[in-house]
Amino acid sequence: MMNLILGLPAAFILLALAGAVFTYAHGWIIARRYPPTGRFIDVDGCRLHYRDVGPEDTPRGTIVLLHGASSNLVESMLGLGAQLARRYRVIAFDRPGHGWSERRPGLGEAEPARQAALMAEALRKLDVRNAVVVGHSWSGTIVPLFALDHRDVTGAILVLAGITTPWPGGYVGWFRRFISSWAGWLAIRTLALPVTLALRPWMKRKTFWPQPAPRDIVRKGFIPLAFRPHAYEANMHDFAVMYDAVVKQSARYGEIRVPAAVVAGDRDEIVWTDLHSRAFVHAVPDADLIMMPGIGHMPQYADGQTVLAAIEALAERIVSPEYPATQASS
Repeated sequence: MMNLILGLPAAFILLALAGAVFTYAHGWIIARRYPPTGRFIDVDGCRLHYRDVGPEDTPRGTIVLLHGASSNLVESMLGLGAQLARRYRVIAFDRPGHGWSERRPGLGEAEPARQAALMAEALRKLDVRNAVVVGHSWSGTIVPLFALDHRDVTGAILVLAGITTPWPGGYVGWFRRFISSWAGWLAIRTLALPVTLALRPWMKRKTFWPQPAPRDIVRKGFIPLAFRPHAYEANMHDFAVMYDAVVKQSARYGEIRVPAAVVAGDRDEIVWTDLHSRAFVHAVPDADLIMMPGIGHMPQYADGQTVLAAIEALAERIVSPEYPATQASS
């Protein structure tokens, strides 16, 4: 019995060491298998990775795509960007800390306001004005801040199945303290990643449910980039700050004065549509809600034409103010 008790710490240390070796070896392999696909721009000491594409002739306007959790700009271009780029200038970012974009250390760097500020400054350097800013899932926390704090680069916003509003039981102070502690730092670099990879098939099904995931979406969307130590940590930091962030910013939604729309599926089990989408539309003056029956958390794959039409309607309203508003449904 005593030998068993004494052996437990040694077994845990060996397990943690094995997890650390696997975590860094996996990250090294992934980084070489999925290299950068765009350009880099320096903003406030951080290198941001982005794609900037458009039609051969003069674009009808600019659309900015912001990806959700555990994703990157390649998935944004795969889901929406490639089609939009036929008529519009499309700029897709790896959010700070994700994909190939850098993020400074510290939980404060995950704050939606900080991420919005960095990408807005990048847009200024790229001479962008009056863009339609589209944010999926976690980026629903960022999109409103473009309309509130970075009006010079923002002409309209669209929240796609996004997090916008405080929710019951959402306070995660314990997680925030853990993930910013030495124990959280150690867990991310030892055992957390192998456990998450084991759950990845379930996570993929849950994300796309009730629709099936597109064939080979993980490889085509460069999703494994999220499972490198620094990107995994950025993701965890994002989750740690999002509740407090939407508590603060949701009180300001009534100040939004740019055209705004929300597109969401009524079967979304990742982001509660009735709370986040309807509450945001209720708070933002003249915002439109497009509810997609039978659709889950990934409307851009389940019914891409509806999502594209909503984005293009906002873009055309910027070009021609008399253009009719997005067709909303409740």
